[in-house]
Amino acid sequence: MVDVLALVEARFRTALGEPDARAAVTFLGTDRVEVLRFQDDSQDGTVVRYATLGMSAQPMSDPTAMLADPVAGPRAELVLSVRGGLADTDKVLRPLAVLAASPQVEGVVVAPGASLDVGEPLWPGAPFTSVLVAEPGGLVEDLELDAPLDPVRFLPLLPMTPNEAAWKRVHGAQALQERWLTNGTDLRDPSRRSVPLD
Repeated sequence: MVDVLALVEARFRTALGEPDARAAVTFLGTDRVEVLRFQDDSQDGTVVRYATLGMSAQPMSDPTAMLADPVAGPRAELVLSVRGGLADTDKVLRPLAVLAASPQVEGVVVAPGASLDVGEPLWPGAPFTSVLVAEPGGLVEDLELDAPLDPVRFLPLLPMTPNEAAWKRVHGAQALQERWLTNGTDLRDPSRRSVPLD
């Protein structure tokens, strides 16, 4: 059996470099989820990327299916990017692990356009309690696995304020992303305000 997580970690290293920290979280009845931290220093400052490792070990199954297929089904890991040094964002490790464990715990299939809510600030003082799952393929390319396994997709997470999350429920993910784009919103700013929604 192919070691999916070893391949996923190798893909992260290729795309993001060496992780400078990692933490593991285990929830009752689920596999261990690790969160890796990568620092990206560029001219416009440091960007810290947090990536889950463990979510893709099992395929996500349709919550209405009687029996989960152990092989077929979508696989994913989550990636969150924030500007470094502006907030205590390392505390996002546990909320990220909770989101990564949600397919096993709650039987949800995490896909682009979905909202994921952790019910508390993503880190101390954060104006966000939820994230929008964005389209994969940008920062980290999909990882093809041998058939019949589905590829692993690396899903970017975009933090949403409660107002943005409520607006997205009514108008949809694409409308919110267009609103962010129109307003030049810096989605990596860990203390940004809600985009104008009227």
